[in-house]
Amino acid sequence: MKTRITEMFGIEHPIIQGGMHYVGFAEMAAAVSSAGGLGIITGLTQPTAEDLRKEIARCHEMTDKPFGVNLTFLPTLTPPDYPAYIDAIIDGGIKVVETAGRNPQEHLPKLKEAGCKIIHKCTSVRHSLKAESIGCDAVSVDGFECGGHPGEDDIPNMILLPRAAEELKIPFVSSGGMADARSLVASLAMGAEGMNMGTRFIATKEAPVHENVKKAIVAASELDTRLVMRPLRNTERVLTNEAVERLLEKERELGANLKFEDIIEEVAGVYPRIMKEGDMDAGAWSCGMVAGLIHDIPTCKELIDRIMSEAEEIINRRLSGILAA
Repeated sequence: MKTRITEMFGIEHPIIQGGMHYVGFAEMAAAVSSAGGLGIITGLTQPTAEDLRKEIARCHEMTDKPFGVNLTFLPTLTPPDYPAYIDAIIDGGIKVVETAGRNPQEHLPKLKEAGCKIIHKCTSVRHSLKAESIGCDAVSVDGFECGGHPGEDDIPNMILLPRAAEELKIPFVSSGGMADARSLVASLAMGAEGMNMGTRFIATKEAPVHENVKKAIVAASELDTRLVMRPLRNTERVLTNEAVERLLEKERELGANLKFEDIIEEVAGVYPRIMKEGDMDAGAWSCGMVAGLIHDIPTCKELIDRIMSEAEEIINRRLSGILAA
């Protein structure tokens, strides 16, 4: 299957594994890329730019296929050393960078000069148009269903993707709620050139997370995520657990007086305990509603091959059969 995204990134299948905190290590990216998709190393999971250099080198040893690096620009008073991370990306021969968070404009010239293609993650059409205007090559359009930060507009992909198709000239992929061949075919029908999967890739054999995390995703239904930090306008979709329900109770009790410090125990620094140690009640961790569509833990190759073969079946048989009828 060829789309503008496969051509742009030099990949076989229009499937991207987005950046995920404490999931996007070399093992994850290499497995997805080797299976014909685009794997992504999560840059800021690495404590320093030097650590990122080593992780990129490690991934090169695992696959000879293209892979990218996610770099999220955080709204913080003490930002990471972004120029050093960018140097590590360029020196590592990375040609695809997934940016997220704040506007990446000031960092684009250096990346573009090095021949990098930029795909920026957006949760609205207006932000997607801004990404296009500043020179991003593609956009990952993230619907309200997504795990992590869905923005504050609450627009699901059945509306967001066609709206993006109406407005954008650069190619875009769907993100949020993507799990299988149905997701891919629907995304293509709505104007996307591929899809980005996060939660679905956590429930794979190669995902470098504790088995408890994978089992929790498989066991969850579409009703088991919660939206936290809405009063702070930093909404995050997470899988429910004891810590999340405690956090929500604090939000209800404190109302407009809620401060980040009130919930720091439930959200700060919890990812290593969850992803590495499997402590499923340690705190809030990003998970999409798509968990309700995840019923197994395949290899990345099994998953991608299944998606592509079933997508062909849907397009060539079911949909063409409907037209013939």
